[in-house]
Amino acid sequence: MKKLAAVSIIAIALLAYSCDRQSSSQSPATPVEVRLGYFPNLTHGQAVLGVSSGDFATALAPAKLTPRQFNAGPDLINALLSGNIDIGYVGPGPAINGFVQSHGQGIVVISGAAANGVVIVARKDSGINSLADLAGKKIATPQHANTQDIAARHYLTAVLKQPNTDNVLAISNPDQAGAMARGNIDAAWAPEPWGSMLISTVGAKPIAEEKDLWPSGEFSLTVMVTTPDFLKAHADFLEKLLTAHRTWTSRLSTDPDKYAGQLNEALYGLTGKRLPDDVAISALHRVKFTDDPSPDTFTSDAQWAFDLGFTKEKANLDGLMDLTILRKLQGGK
Repeated sequence: MKKLAAVSIIAIALLAYSCDRQSSSQSPATPVEVRLGYFPNLTHGQAVLGVSSGDFATALAPAKLTPRQFNAGPDLINALLSGNIDIGYVGPGPAINGFVQSHGQGIVVISGAAANGVVIVARKDSGINSLADLAGKKIATPQHANTQDIAARHYLTAVLKQPNTDNVLAISNPDQAGAMARGNIDAAWAPEPWGSMLISTVGAKPIAEEKDLWPSGEFSLTVMVTTPDFLKAHADFLEKLLTAHRTWTSRLSTDPDKYAGQLNEALYGLTGKRLPDDVAISALHRVKFTDDPSPDTFTSDAQWAFDLGFTKEKANLDGLMDLTILRKLQGGK
């Protein structure tokens, strides 16, 4: 039922996107408003700090910046496809799904934002001491078919040779600590800061970081997306926003400790919850803030989704990325 509901929501979003696209083919040169979607999450650090500091609003003036917070990638993608936001920060998995569902017409990746930042942790009395010990254990991921869920299922089937992934349980990040404390899960494939929270609050032990499973030691976690129409009509505004985005990328990658407190306060303003200082620092050191969207990540994610039966055919990702503005700001690299 959840899967059917998700398909219906996407279908409605695509219809709305199609109608909006036809009725607004002549976009004004200067948008009155730019609507930005992102998560109140540490791994969306550039957006969180860019909005809270006022840097994004200044960069986009005279257009008005309207930020919107989301808790899940599919919701943000639906908002983008239905014309309710113009730009978003989201994970590779939802970006691929939106691209495929819109037949390549609704989404384009314009920059990377964050890489890595996923830790595999185990309950202290679970008997799990290495990745090999995960076989058959109850493993939590944040959401069915999200980026971490697909990565965990791929590892269990392709590397550990499990015949199925029935032991993978979709449990929202905030609920995983309680589930682990009660012994309902043995491990978690957790994005930051949730992995560090499990270590700090329930004594979970880190087994590995997902980056160590990738040949390059790096994979994309968060990217910036927009619509092809917005990119075509407002490339100048996207360039201004990307300039501010890259400033925060540089700050967070060069000296994360310096901005940990500011980021924590900004997140507190959005969620009403403040991360313990040790959690914020630990999480930031596992995340690599980068403008590189890592195309190889998207290729792998698309293949894994197909192998696992989440898609009927391997996605053709031609046209998913347009890094023209990013390369210009990087000096033509």
